[in-house]
Amino acid sequence: MSRGKKGALLAIIGDEDTCTGFLLGGIGDINNKRERNYLVVGKDTGVAEIEDAFRSFVNRDDIAIILINQSIADDIRPLLDSHTKAIPSVLEIPSKEQPYDPTKDSILRRAQGMFSAEDFR
Repeated sequence: MSRGKKGALLAIIGDEDTCTGFLLGGIGDINNKRERNYLVVGKDTGVAEIEDAFRSFVNRDDIAIILINQSIADDIRPLLDSHTKAIPSVLEIPSKEQPYDPTKDSILRRAQGMFSAEDFR
């Protein structure tokens, strides 16, 4: 499946509550290679495992958007900052335990750098 075409998936990297909510909403999928489109991050999940999941999601042709809890994104910030492709898009979302902080969102910072106040007058 080509990126951006109808039927592309969301992927989620999040805490248990976030993943459960999205999975109950129907985003869960297991492809022919038995790869899931989500990673539940717990207290015992290492940074290397999170990075591996992110790299895997980025390289899959069937994933168009990656949702990641901002608190988890902070753990792999250099890897997120190095992702510059439009698809899959990476969206940082709040968790139940930590509210969204726009100053930490690397995608938002890039988007703000593309425009000036003059563009909106």
